[in-house]
Amino acid sequence: MRSSHINQDLHIKWAVKKNIRLNQQKKLLVLLRGVRVEAGLTQSELASRLGTDQTFISKYESGERRLDILELREVCQVIGIDFVAFIRRLDQDLKSESP
Repeated sequence: MRSSHINQDLHIKWAVKKNIRLNQQKKLLVLLRGVRVEAGLTQSELASRLGTDQTFISKYESGERRLDILELREVCQVIGIDFVAFIRRLDQDLKSESP
């Protein structure tokens, strides 16, 4: 019986942590799309500048695909936003969700 309570507690903690990460991921996706739109670029235009296709942009903006840090840096460069400024902006957005 005690073991089941421990497992249940771990499951709840994992679910809460997962929900927080999903919210953080959502903020990242909103920011990625936002900086592209602010730069006046369509998904197709950004894809062309990156040498890829529009579905690549669509997939990472929708959360279907994640960017690694080097891809994120390249996206920032192509959009024309300083990578460190992007990270700071993301950090501010993430802090705004904290109580």
